Amino acid sequence: MGKNKRKSAALPQKSKNEKLVAQMEQQKKKTLIVIVATIAVVVIIFVGLFMLAARDSSTAGTSAAPVEFNYSELSRLGSEDAPIKIVEFGDYKCPACAQFAGVIKPQIVQEYVNQDKAALYFANLAFIGDDSKTAALAALSVYHQNSDAFWTYYDAIYANQGDENKEWATEDFLVELAQKEELPIDYDLLRKDIEDKTYNSQLESEIQLASASGVSSTPTLFVNGVMVDEPFNMEAIDAQIQAASEAVVAE
Repeated sequence: MGKNKRKSAALPQKSKNEKLVAQMEQQKKKTLIVIVATIAVVVIIFVGLFMLAARDSSTAGTSAAPVEFNYSELSRLGSEDAPIKIVEFGDYKCPACAQFAGVIKPQIVQEYVNQDKAALYFANLAFIGDDSKTAALAALSVYHQNSDAFWTYYDAIYANQGDENKEWATEDFLVELAQKEELPIDYDLLRKDIEDKTYNSQLESEIQLASASGVSSTPTLFVNGVMVDEPFNMEAIDAQIQAASEAVVAE
């Protein structure tokens, strides 16, 4: 009998242990919930701060001060008094530049340059190969001989562009191309300017200008000193020209 009493007396102790274990398990669950909630809050805060920083960065880029170009030193198509000044940085060996020259440039010329609403300028960023600079030197020679002939030559180089991975813009090719296009220039002087690198200082100055202006690829377009985000989107270019026109009127 005494043994049975002792056994029955142990039952409440077991019940207390079970309750204690249950309480501990419940406390663990509460602690886990708190930890998960804390982590979630931290993640939300981090994501929010990241998005805010990205937005501020984007806003800062959009509101950056326009680049101040010395337009008189660049090859120009159109009136120098045009209120809108569009600058293209290009490489004659760049396939995308050839596409720009064949598709986007004609639209800019027809809709804006020919209407005296804008002037188009070209600056060299010759970086693809050594003959990128050879082509640029030839084009600069043509421009200094006859500024109108330059744009015919510009179109001809891009229309006859070779493989960007091969050296094709040689002295002979460039002189023969000018002759084929019957440019009203001195072909012997063109050859001499290429050989002597007559306009190398101007070429290097334009390459440095590209770097100083934040240009890292070609083609890159600026409208009144503000970089165009989508140089192959004519609607985006139209919108930026419109905004620049309104800014000019407001001044």
